[in-house]
Amino acid sequence: MLAIISSRNSEVIHAGIYYPPGSLKQRLCVRGRHLLYEYCKESSVPFRKTEKLVVAKEYQRSYIESLHKKCNELSWPTSFHSDRTDDLSCPAVPTELISGAEARQLEPDISPDIAAALLSRETGIIDSHTYMESLERDIAESNNGELAFSTTVVRVDPYDPSKMPSTSAEYSGNGWVVQTVTGPESPTDASDALVARTIINSSGLNGALVLNSLLEENACIPMYYAKGSYAAYNGPGVGNVRRLIYPCAETSNKDLHSFQSLGTHLTLDLNGNVRFGPNIEWISPDITTGSYTQLQQSGEHEDVFIYDAKAVDFWKRFLVPDESQLSAMYRAVREYLPGVVQDKFRADYVGIRPKLVPPWAGFQDFVFREDNSFDFLRSAEVSSRDREGGKMITLLGIESPGLTSSLAIAEKVVGMLEGHESRSE
Repeated sequence: MLAIISSRNSEVIHAGIYYPPGSLKQRLCVRGRHLLYEYCKESSVPFRKTEKLVVAKEYQRSYIESLHKKCNELSWPTSFHSDRTDDLSCPAVPTELISGAEARQLEPDISPDIAAALLSRETGIIDSHTYMESLERDIAESNNGELAFSTTVVRVDPYDPSKMPSTSAEYSGNGWVVQTVTGPESPTDASDALVARTIINSSGLNGALVLNSLLEENACIPMYYAKGSYAAYNGPGVGNVRRLIYPCAETSNKDLHSFQSLGTHLTLDLNGNVRFGPNIEWISPDITTGSYTQLQQSGEHEDVFIYDAKAVDFWKRFLVPDESQLSAMYRAVREYLPGVVQDKFRADYVGIRPKLVPPWAGFQDFVFREDNSFDFLRSAEVSSRDREGGKMITLLGIESPGLTSSLAIAEKVVGMLEGHESRSE
């Protein structure tokens, strides 16, 4: 999944300004931001603190004022521990409210219609591919793990110790039987099987698939998908840009946190190249016909359950960039960078965001779900000593700020396994 979600995003290290106080997204973003900057320094992963401007027209001023007020009231997460005590003496999410004129002093290309801006000092950019390669290297060199590339999990079942020979010491205990296929999967491929005491299901866009295969149909988890297109830009109107520039988020119901998208924003890579995006298009498989359609924001659609065979991996066909979104992206960008020209926009790449709620819903937090293998056993012969079972921790809806939060997410999962944290803490 690293090649699907983590490598197809804006490569932004988020400060944590957008999310409700106390939510997992807010706390894990702030904690993860600190851990990620430290990791990049220690592991020579390229990054840069660029800062970010969230720009607002006069009618949007109240939005960034509300963001600024909220950020001033945020504290460091209670789980935050650091040997660098000076970090804790600083605001958890430092922001500055500035006028439109001050914003144009920082970024002269910004529109004269911009009346105010929120300056985020802790926002940055990262080479996400080098970061993931560094994590892979850490695992390979640790002697505590093994990476299985090109391997697909095709089935997971609760392990039933009562069905194993009493002399089988190798398979004593509780957990899960995991069946995998390595290489291109086909119906005739033989699968390998292994027994795992614990499963961390962090499989991205198919995160609900394994879990839904174990649940009763009426308990299955619906998944929604939002396609985001990115455009490369090499033209006038951005020659002075040194920071990331975001419009105000597209909120609904006047709720500060109910945004579906942060808007089509300007980001930079570490070579100074400009790109815009992502926009947002809701996509869905048509389960009854097998066709693929865009999901409209009407509220008239049934939930899309990923356990349905026609829904699995349907989003792959949407990963091909196309020119159809460039006009709308140009119009959105021109609202705050009027000097850009449409014919310099080029379709670059596409990402898919895993969503747990449809477009008409409000804020949805990250979900850490914990299940027990014993709960799925049908055997009446399971003894009381086996009732503890094996854990499965499933990570759902890990969209933005998932990359920023990644090390904090790992830290939280370890805490759940060791019994230090609950799934909601």
